[in-house]
Amino acid sequence: MALTSSLPVTDELVLARMEKHDHEEVLFCFDRPTGLRAIIAIHDTTLGPALGGTRMWPYATEAEALQDVMRLSRGMTYKSALAGLDLGGGKAVIIGDARTDKTEAMFRRFGQFVDSLNGRYITAEDVGMSTMEMVNIRKETTNVAGLPEEMGGSGDPSPVTAYGVYMGMKAAARTAYGSDDLKGRKVSIQGAGNVGHALVGHLVQEGAQVYLTDIHPEKLAAIKAEFPTITLVDPESVYDLDVDIYSPCALGATVNDDTLKRLKCSIIAGAANNQLAREEVHGKAVMEKGILYAPDFLINAGGIINCAWERKGYNRQAALNQTKAIYDTTLRILKASADKGIPTYLAANQAAEERINSVRAAGFRY
Repeated sequence: MALTSSLPVTDELVLARMEKHDHEEVLFCFDRPTGLRAIIAIHDTTLGPALGGTRMWPYATEAEALQDVMRLSRGMTYKSALAGLDLGGGKAVIIGDARTDKTEAMFRRFGQFVDSLNGRYITAEDVGMSTMEMVNIRKETTNVAGLPEEMGGSGDPSPVTAYGVYMGMKAAARTAYGSDDLKGRKVSIQGAGNVGHALVGHLVQEGAQVYLTDIHPEKLAAIKAEFPTITLVDPESVYDLDVDIYSPCALGATVNDDTLKRLKCSIIAGAANNQLAREEVHGKAVMEKGILYAPDFLINAGGIINCAWERKGYNRQAALNQTKAIYDTTLRILKASADKGIPTYLAANQAAEERINSVRAAGFRY
């Protein structure tokens, strides 16, 4: 499950990349004493400050890290817009191994860089990060969400993210099959992290047949012990399974030229960001193959909804209620796609852009 194996890394200059998708700001962060090497990208702040998690990953090159953070930050803009949040889109990546390179000093220094943006960017946890890192970042800035409950935060947002994906998956099933009942449906989940784990729970409870894979055997073993009825599969063979729903819940770009030849499913609905390696190419290819794609930035918005509630006085039930609305929004986007004869990702993009442009035209701006 390589992060960027299908992503074309170009030689475009940074400003040219920013111009391509109207990014507002990119901050490169380097600190020799702590070993910090990070990039923060702010895509759009029309609706509010840019909220988006920080990802820690051992990127092979700085170009890959830049490409990832710019794609992710743009996705956050659309995610917040579709969720009805008064937030813009931003993201950060830290280049390093989350299992060996973490120190308190590194994350405190990163917090200082976040603070230098004067509230334009609010960070939270993402791949390779936990509430502990948020605590250390919080020592240097108030612009952080996803803090532990004992500190007045909302804790790990993964369960809420998983609930939103589950709601989006059910909406996609209703669109594809005429019923949102997942009992007996075969669902392959790629990724046994916190979100994938919680999603397994929802699906098993409803009676779905779950196939789970991950690159970390210890995670698979733990979830198998909790849910004995699931089937564990090899990471590479997940694309060849004959299932109803393929659910990418790890890293991005797993829907690409290679995997599309192998996927045997009716629906793609998962938590991973940027599932389409090349949006304009693979979004159309998925549609032509007869697969219904539930746009990732639409159905994985539960985490940011959860963090948004933390910023205004956390209310768990209110966060879950707003996340539940992903079901109706997904139905609306999938219907618009069918009515217009356009890929589902494009229908979602258009809906998000309509909201952003209407607010911008009215003269409102964060």
